[in-house]
Amino acid sequence: MTVTFITGANKGLGRETARRLVGLGHTVLVGARDPERGARAAAELGARFVRIDVTDDASVAAAAADVADHEGSVDVLINNAGITGPAADPATLTGADALGVLDVNLVGVVRTTTAFLPLLRRSADPVIVNVSSGMGSLAFTHDPSRVESSVIAPLYTASKAALTMLTTQYARALPDVRVNAVDPGYTATDLNGDSGPQTVTEGTDATVGLATERPGAGSGRFVDRAGEIALS
Repeated sequence: MTVTFITGANKGLGRETARRLVGLGHTVLVGARDPERGARAAAELGARFVRIDVTDDASVAAAAADVADHEGSVDVLINNAGITGPAADPATLTGADALGVLDVNLVGVVRTTTAFLPLLRRSADPVIVNVSSGMGSLAFTHDPSRVESSVIAPLYTASKAALTMLTTQYARALPDVRVNAVDPGYTATDLNGDSGPQTVTEGTDATVGLATERPGAGSGRFVDRAGEIALS
């Protein structure tokens, strides 16, 4: 049975990804920072809760140790946890604001990936899925026909552009692990005040697709629910 660990899985896209993968027969580990919300979500989904704060080295290490003790290995790691950051005038952004967003959206992925790699390498077909965004695409944000071009969110977009690049670098550096990034699309979640036109099910199509691909599928890709996206 496929063991899948998902960060930020107590709500939104992470929770829906967990729900769908449980339905497909995965043993799903709901990673979340809040113990009460995480445990409740896991119980409702038929999954197991593992506390993890991706901004804390000790918490990430403890989560990996917990999984090592219980499941022994991980087949799929989904780095889903993310924040939008302050909705402030860009002229007033601070270094602390930037560090806060990057600590979750980028550095948190590095922490979690490093801690979980030994568990992934016990799998016959290890997979990492990084939940990025089309908001981090230069092509999308410069295309006036796309909604991404109408949004000003310097820290979030920069963090997601960096995450997509991190994904391609991991794919090259870790040939024994399939590492890809996903753009969920503009989906109704609390990150955008439920303003997106897509449902969370539609927004998780690409993530679920990458998590359930056949062995030997490509690495270093950026995909959405319609297919592969040019890395630009």
